[in-house]
Amino acid sequence: MVTYSIAIIVVLVVILIISMFKVLREYERAVVFLLGRFYDVKGPGLVIIVPFVQQMVRVDLRTIVLDVPTQDLITRDNVSVHVNAVVYFKVVDPKMAINNVENYLEATSQLSQTTLRSVLGQHELDELLSAREELNRGLQGILDQHTDNWGIKIANVEIKHVDLDDSMVRALARQAEAERSRRAKVIHATGELEASVKLQQAANELNKSPNAIQLRYFQTLTEVANERTSTIVFPLPINLIDKLTADDVSEMAKIKLQGLDRSKEE
Repeated sequence: MVTYSIAIIVVLVVILIISMFKVLREYERAVVFLLGRFYDVKGPGLVIIVPFVQQMVRVDLRTIVLDVPTQDLITRDNVSVHVNAVVYFKVVDPKMAINNVENYLEATSQLSQTTLRSVLGQHELDELLSAREELNRGLQGILDQHTDNWGIKIANVEIKHVDLDDSMVRALARQAEAERSRRAKVIHATGELEASVKLQQAANELNKSPNAIQLRYFQTLTEVANERTSTIVFPLPINLIDKLTADDVSEMAKIKLQGLDRSKEE
């Protein structure tokens, strides 16, 4: 009976001795408490923990990827959107991460959600869609400031998606179509204005040289003659038309005068 008791005691002692030794990986640290009070931060490697006297809490120092759930918010211009993001952070002070907050993972997640709603709700929809880099930096700065007392460093914040309701998507599509139509009209009007200026300049140059007008006239006739058309319209100078009209009027006047003379003779 005594031998059996001694064997049990030896086994328990061996188990206690074995349980004293803890091996921590390179990215792990041990926050050690002695009789409930903070004692030291140990690791990595082999760590000795006295059973029943000391307690150890493992802390992972690697970067943690936190997927922030989709948040429903209203932008400053009263547009309802659904936004989700991802937060990259790591523990830089194991003592503060264990002593200053109950659960730093849950605390960081909740803080990220509330910060995402409050910060993005102060901006307009266009800023959410076009200024993400600036918004990411702003979110990172705010989160880093609040988690500094927890021994946590916010490495990066990325807005993943900004989703809109179907009605808002259709409204934005109509707005984009109207904007493209407006730009096309502006470009067309600008082209017409530039063309009119060039035509005015060309007309001024042609007026300075009558021979140039004649050459342009014959060039146009040549181009029209080379085309396969059934009807050809020949443009005539105004002065030539006036001359022909004057000759016709004179001829008609002569005919009328001759008729009057004949009637008198009879």
